[in-house]
Amino acid sequence: MARQEIKFVTVFHADVCLGEVEVFPSVKSPNFQFPSNEIRISDLSPPSERCPPLSVLQTISPFSVRCKIQAKSATVDSPISRLYLSCFQDYKTAFMILGDEELHLVAMPSKVEKSPCFWCCSVRAGLYNSCLGMLNLRCLAIVFDLDETLIVANTMKSFEDRIEALSHRIDVENDPFKVSGMSAELKRYIEDKEILRQYLENDAILDNGRLISVQNEQIPLLPGSQEPIARPVIRLHEKNIVLTRVNPEIRDTSVFVRLRPAWEDLRSYLTAKGRKRFEVYVCTMAERDYALEIWRLLDPESHLINSKELLDRIICVKSGSKKSLQHVFKDGNCHPKMAMVIDDRLQVWDERDQPRVHVVPAFTPYYAPQAEVANAVPVLCVARNVACNVRGGFFKEFDEILLKRVFELCYENEISDLPSAPDVGDYLMSEESGTGVNINKDLIFEGSNCSETKQKINRTAYLGAEQDIQRQAVTTRFMSSDDDGFGIRASTIKADSLPLLPSSLLIAVLQEIGRRCESQVEFRNVAGTSKGLHFTVEVIFSTDKIGIGMGRTRKEAQLQAAENALRNLASGYLSFITPNVEIAGKAPDDTSIGDTNGFLEDFSDTILEEPSKKYMTSSSLTELLGQTDTPERSSSALSGRTLSSKK
Repeated sequence: MARQEIKFVTVFHADVCLGEVEVFPSVKSPNFQFPSNEIRISDLSPPSERCPPLSVLQTISPFSVRCKIQAKSATVDSPISRLYLSCFQDYKTAFMILGDEELHLVAMPSKVEKSPCFWCCSVRAGLYNSCLGMLNLRCLAIVFDLDETLIVANTMKSFEDRIEALSHRIDVENDPFKVSGMSAELKRYIEDKEILRQYLENDAILDNGRLISVQNEQIPLLPGSQEPIARPVIRLHEKNIVLTRVNPEIRDTSVFVRLRPAWEDLRSYLTAKGRKRFEVYVCTMAERDYALEIWRLLDPESHLINSKELLDRIICVKSGSKKSLQHVFKDGNCHPKMAMVIDDRLQVWDERDQPRVHVVPAFTPYYAPQAEVANAVPVLCVARNVACNVRGGFFKEFDEILLKRVFELCYENEISDLPSAPDVGDYLMSEESGTGVNINKDLIFEGSNCSETKQKINRTAYLGAEQDIQRQAVTTRFMSSDDDGFGIRASTIKADSLPLLPSSLLIAVLQEIGRRCESQVEFRNVAGTSKGLHFTVEVIFSTDKIGIGMGRTRKEAQLQAAENALRNLASGYLSFITPNVEIAGKAPDDTSIGDTNGFLEDFSDTILEEPSKKYMTSSSLTELLGQTDTPERSSSALSGRTLSSKK
């Protein structure tokens, strides 16, 4: 920064003058100046346990350095020097509020100057403190949709509408196969409608000859509420069914709710071991009272969202509007780059947020009741694994790339020397659009007639949802089994023709292979070599490079690298196994993942608790290598070498 750009301002903390400093505006903000040529510090940020302020600011407000600041003729005991030392040693900033933004003074080490030196960074008001707490705790944000993502709900009116529509379609349908399917669906609607009718009229239902009466559940007081509310509720835990009344005084607001299987497992993961891994939010197009009650059914003990925060954490979007993370975090409680979304629809989200959406198949318990139980790994367990991988990847990059580089920076560095920050979207590899999707123009939605489910009538639906959800199962194999017992026809299968896993699971599978081989698997970012492809990622297996990928985004490069690595491993395995086909007389062991429901160990928890094992995972994915007796045998098979060739 040129010396002629120097400006002199006075620094105050409240009304106490700390001294005079020189200000060097950045190239991007040459006209920047402090109001009245004064820096009036409002407060100091909380001290950080592990994150230097510049790493936090670069994550939530990248390359936002407005100017550099250097104290004039400051002695060791001067107020400005004491401020500098306090900020530098405790990872704090001194900040002032300027409209809807905060200007943070970050204490920087200097290779040349002996006086206090700062970088001044701008960030949205309130965002720094919120994200600092999350980064210290290794916590991200997760945003849930409700209808057809976590639940399907119906009122008497919506049941009647579904039954009428299905009956009409059956009357005009000539295809016996379709008639059979729709008749079974109609029967399920009628049965559940009868249960809801009993609840509505009698506050009790008959379940397999057993009379079950309502239990009054006390509703936590919301901010502004004066009197506690009790709702008559019936919970059939073994069937994932809940009956409730949105307005306890009006029976017509009775609702029949089906909870998506494995919700309890996903919920437990989010706050397991007493550590909050994700801050939870809800974004829905449903009405507020309905959304609040549905969430209460999902989180009855308020472990995920404190009752005092419910009104701020449950966001109801107007029908026809786009959902956006900017709106969800309108109060500055998180940055969109630190958040992921679980939703059954992608297009309802702002385009900027779509890379951060994990799309799950719509929950269709009436149209395809077996879809959720037909897999070893339920849909919400897959979502749990995706969240685990995202969190692990995000904080691995934060620790090993961003923090490392930030610790190397000095006051004299240029702003362009700042490293890029992690983004949840870089690690959330969604299913390829169109994969396994067939258009079914006749499919009707299954939930109550709220604003959000109305919009779902016209969306593309999964035909044969059981088969589609199976594509997301973690247990997908590389090799197909034949009826003769041995699972590979080595003479005909080629690695290039092997079916790939869903993209969201590629990294998890590579890590699982490494674990079984007792070898480290690492995704390493390298400098891009192509003008059009800005990111290059290598996959290192033990010490060997087994795959490389390039892309316009880091996510794209990682996906390509993972795909190439798996194909190379498969090719090496096939070349190893070919001479041994004749002596393999039995089918490969079908290792079950039932004990863990397909869950992966949380990678970032491993980093925190066992740094020496930070590259290891203990996921319980289906065995991908057939019969591998030892890690040594597995490793040699993958590399295409026989054990006898090893010395």
